[in-house]
Amino acid sequence: MGHSSINYQAHFEASIAQLKTENRYRIFANLERDAERFPKALWRPDDKALSPREVTIWCSNDYLGMGGHSKVRAAAQEAIERHGVGAGGTRNISGTHHPIVQLEEELADLHHKESALVFTSGWISNLAALSTIANILPNCLILSDALNHNSMIEGIRRSGCDKQLWRHNDMQHLEELLAAAGSDRAKLIVFESLYSMDGDIAPIAEIVALAKKYNALTYVDEVHAVGMYGPRGGGVCEREGLMDSIDIIEGTLAKGFGCMGGYIAANHAIVDAVRSYAPSFIFTTALSPGIVAGARAAVQHLKSSQEERKRHQHMAAMTKHALIAAGLPVMHNLSHIVPLMVGNAELCKAASDLLLSRHDIYVQPINYPTVDVGTERLRITPTPAHKEEHVAELVEALVDVWKTLGLEFVESKVLSFRSLNPVPDQSEADAQCGYVDMKKAAE
Repeated sequence: MGHSSINYQAHFEASIAQLKTENRYRIFANLERDAERFPKALWRPDDKALSPREVTIWCSNDYLGMGGHSKVRAAAQEAIERHGVGAGGTRNISGTHHPIVQLEEELADLHHKESALVFTSGWISNLAALSTIANILPNCLILSDALNHNSMIEGIRRSGCDKQLWRHNDMQHLEELLAAAGSDRAKLIVFESLYSMDGDIAPIAEIVALAKKYNALTYVDEVHAVGMYGPRGGGVCEREGLMDSIDIIEGTLAKGFGCMGGYIAANHAIVDAVRSYAPSFIFTTALSPGIVAGARAAVQHLKSSQEERKRHQHMAAMTKHALIAAGLPVMHNLSHIVPLMVGNAELCKAASDLLLSRHDIYVQPINYPTVDVGTERLRITPTPAHKEEHVAELVEALVDVWKTLGLEFVESKVLSFRSLNPVPDQSEADAQCGYVDMKKAAE
């Protein structure tokens, strides 16, 4: 028998070399989060000759710092002591442990839906729900916003159904596609409430109106909004009074709620169908009791507490104000996301490296395929745990990095310091939602 002519190792090495050539090779910083002192963390450099250093995290998706909240940690610890660390297997084989049932009831209540179903991640919940729901519907046409997340794209692809992309947040284009499909065909409109890379918000009321007009189901990803918007943290749909008009709401437990996992909330028939048909639910080990007990505590807390949301929006407005005033190129939006545009993959990574090595600030570069080539950026995420002095340090560091790398500054708009204090004329509704209008805060 002859020897194979295939050099397997060379193919893997070449694929990695290609990423490095394109400046898309990802390096993960070795960080130890400090639950008591977040956003502080201990960075352990790959170079063992260098000592560990304390850094400030400015790109965590634990938007409200709930991962270290005392109630969340206490609930997780209690559940581990009572139930053990693992779930024992899939829910199909090992049964459903009681804490996950309690969490699903809490999530259904949060979104005013009949049922909810928890998955191991938000990525899996989109994959499982979209592929299953669309596949069950006869001759379903999926209408997907052009900037939908990778998990949604994979779920749509897995469904095997026809799909059409509508230009991002373009209601005229969406209506043209709906009208062409006809009222009798099954249609599923798929979009996000808040797009995490640009920070813009979908015109949800207009989408709902079109869905009613053309007899379509609606599926919204609220991953970057649950916990942070709405009077009880139900997301942008709750804030705008539209939760009851959305058929399927998908969310995560890993961002605003600070834990791990994803979920959908909908009527009982839809949730039961996904539970019964989705392979990525049926054949996956359930989340552990500790994780889901912590998540439930976070959901419960944020249903009543406004403190975290108000502080979060305050810090987001302050950070945007300070960066813009320094002439740094912040992409405008009305959410908590702070995209700082670089527009070059190599320079974006260099900026991130300099922030960490020179200023002890951790912000991961965002490159293709997460964003389009030429739109590379630093994605900054303020949290309630950040303080005013952290913002000052961040701005000073970024100005130094921009000058060092020869990056372009933009003309800074003269802003008042009103955004550095609670906005005095917020409406009562906004105050209850913990939502600061970024336009008003920057005037």
